[in-house]
Amino acid sequence: MTDGEVHTWHQIHTRDMWRIFRIMSEFVDGFDKLSRLGPCVSVFGSARTKPEHPYYKWGEEIGRRLVEREYGVITGGGPGIMEAANKGAREAGGMSVGLNIVVPHEQEGNPFVDRDKSIDFNFFFVRKVMFVKYAMGFIVLPGGFGTMDELFESLTLIQTGKSTKFPVVLVGRDFWGGLVDWLSDSVLGAGNISKDDPSLFTLTDDPKAAVEIIDAFYREHAMVPNF
Repeated sequence: MTDGEVHTWHQIHTRDMWRIFRIMSEFVDGFDKLSRLGPCVSVFGSARTKPEHPYYKWGEEIGRRLVEREYGVITGGGPGIMEAANKGAREAGGMSVGLNIVVPHEQEGNPFVDRDKSIDFNFFFVRKVMFVKYAMGFIVLPGGFGTMDELFESLTLIQTGKSTKFPVVLVGRDFWGGLVDWLSDSVLGAGNISKDDPSLFTLTDDPKAAVEIIDAFYREHAMVPNF
């Protein structure tokens, strides 16, 4: 290795050591704020969904119904379905939490997050921990890569026992039905998941039912952080 290469690797090492402190500070800030909130449900969905779309209306209804059942609402803090769920929560007089991250193209904070419950993140992986740790359940509306990333992260944590079991609800049969069929037919058929794994989530077209599934689960289980 040349002197120049040694110097470059030393710079990388020094930069990464300082980055550890930035990561730690995001965990500390997130844990401190979210641990004070009480029971919440994370709602996911596309940032690109427009207010006139039926899925946006579902997001509003879900946010409102969660607050009526005395849950706070956690979203990614951006537009689209995230905004819809925060709007429903705010208008119902409940906690409206936004875990915001700046990405190209679409992410901007929405105006329906409570000012004292908006948390900014630089690291996606820290933000994903916050979505899971203090959420009593996930309600997942139609979305893109980010939504699917959060969905499969949660299912993997439950499947492997790295998290306590919590309810995961997919809303939108037309959107999610093909994925559910593929998991049941191709993935399960190939032996890549266990026969009970498809039961880790529930599929519905009814926003009211989605909230009831969460509530019914906690009539039988304690509300505690997931790990």
